[in-house]
Amino acid sequence: MSGFSAGRAGVLLVLFVLGAGAGAAGALVQGGWFPGGLLLALLGAAGLFHGGARLTRGRSGALAPAAGWVVAVVLLTASRPEGDFLFGAGLGSYVFLLGGMTVAVMCATLGLPRQPPASAARLGK
Repeated sequence: MSGFSAGRAGVLLVLFVLGAGAGAAGALVQGGWFPGGLLLALLGAAGLFHGGARLTRGRSGALAPAAGWVVAVVLLTASRPEGDFLFGAGLGSYVFLLGGMTVAVMCATLGLPRQPPASAARLGK
């Protein structure tokens, strides 16, 4: 998918929404089934970030779900006026927050290697 089009914008929007869903689901799972839920939440986020990069063949495919993930997680970490909150102050919550951000940065910065067009691959032709 090269260039920017309405289709590409739609794909990135869907990836953003999926990232927000993965962040919200991961926030619930990581605390409920520690440590397996934490691993499941981080692997799910990593799969979404990497899959988005491969789908779009670029870094924007990893950045869109990562942005959605960060927005959802930041909104869920804020305490409400009643004093309720979703994240506890345990080790699992911090590993989820920092681990998810680390995975997002890794998937966005490593990127995919650029392949030359098929016609440029053959030098003599």
